[in-house]
Order: sequence, then C-alpha cells, then structure tokens
Amino acid sequence: QVQLVESGGGLVQAGGSLRLSCAASGSISSINAMGWYRQAPGNQRELVALTTTRDVTSYADSVKGRFTISRGNAKNTVYLEMNSLKPEDTAVYYCTADYIAVAFTRRKWGQGTQVTVSS
Repeated sequence: QVQLVESGGGLVQAGGSLRLSCAASGSISSINAMGWYRQAPGNQRELVALTTTRDVTSYADSVKGRFTISRGNAKNTVYLEMNSLKPEDTAVYYCTADYIAVAFTRRKWGQGTQVTVSS
C-alpha cells in the first residue's frame, strides 16, 4: 500500500507562483509513476503533469511552459512548481502514485489541496 500527503496549496494572485509537494510512504519501491491531476468546479478531473521512475514527464497543453513536475532525491516525493498562474488554474489539485500490487498497477490518490488564483 502507498499513502500520499500533499501540501502547498493556497491563494495567489494571477501571475504568481505556488509549489505543491506530495510525499509518499509505504511501499514506495513499487511506485513507477507520480503525477498531479486537478478538478475545477463543474469540470472533470484532468491530468496536469506526470513523471515516471525513468524521468519521463508529460504535461497538459494548458500548463506547458508554466508548470514543472519533479521528483525529490529520495524519489518518494513529487513537486509541482506552478508559475505564471492564471485564474483558470483554480482547482483542487490531487497527487497520484501508480504502483504495482499483486501484479496489477494501481493508482493511489491524495486528499487534494486547493489552489485559488485571483484575477
């Protein structure tokens, strides 16, 4: 099992920056990818950024060039550096960890952290 704890959300003005952190515990050696999703009111949950243990990263088109996903040295922490924030980035951001358990890939979701960007 994997547990996730997120931190770093808050209120920021448009054009500002925030850094989200997510720390994994438990069976961290079974994790093969970590990422961030977000969900705004009335919208479906969407992928923001993803990084694998082979350091392959992917981003939603809407955040390319503004957001950066990275892993900590211990590889059990993932960060999302968010720059040039826009009001449309306002959402609950969820950390995810994809891990192997009983020969299946499973996804663990964090509890979510609110990011609010004011205009």
